[in-house]
Amino acid sequence: MIEQNAVQVGPPPTLRPVRGAARCAVVALSLAGAAWVVRAVWHLRLAAAGEPASGPPGQDGGAHRPLNALEDSYHLVSSAGAGVTAVCAIVFLFWLDQMRDNAKALTGARLVHGYGWLWLGWIVPVANLWIPRGVVADVHRSVFPERPLPTVVNWWWGLWLLGLAGGVGIIYADDTDEVIARAYEDVVPLLAADLVIVAAAAAAALMVHTLTTAQQEHIARKGY
Repeated sequence: MIEQNAVQVGPPPTLRPVRGAARCAVVALSLAGAAWVVRAVWHLRLAAAGEPASGPPGQDGGAHRPLNALEDSYHLVSSAGAGVTAVCAIVFLFWLDQMRDNAKALTGARLVHGYGWLWLGWIVPVANLWIPRGVVADVHRSVFPERPLPTVVNWWWGLWLLGLAGGVGIIYADDTDEVIARAYEDVVPLLAADLVIVAAAAAAALMVHTLTTAQQEHIARKGY
């Protein structure tokens, strides 16, 4: 008890309010998941309509035929989904930034991954296969070194990587017209990728809630 009181001597750590950021992140992730559900519906609509007699949007020799109404609407759905996903990424990283700052303030220790990896970890080739998960793991383990990492973190990261695989998930290797052609030819891989991304968004939302709740309960127990 004496040792515990000695640790608490001095001004309390400066903590950032994170509950609001967590709620925003959950809402953003929910919207991103909904956007991918809409995209899946349009993939089904394209597959059900079938390829027009004039062929796919992309023609031989690099030419493009005029889009029909359904294909035009898919372009809008795709652009809107990309915009929602970009906003979701920003909101998620803002939440993670606040959680990371709080973890450092609570423990007084340097985290394994420096601040730059919070942003660069997502875009540096090869490193982006594990660094973002490592940043999230740092936030939890620095405060709770005795606890195992919540399983939802691994579910989120596994689904995220699966969504990236093959260029049919979060980041398409093909342009929108080529994705339309894929929907005409074989819609199943596109629908599978859509399902994975929706599941990844749901897992991310649960992870945000789980890690935020754990950190806030720790702060409350410490009386900060």
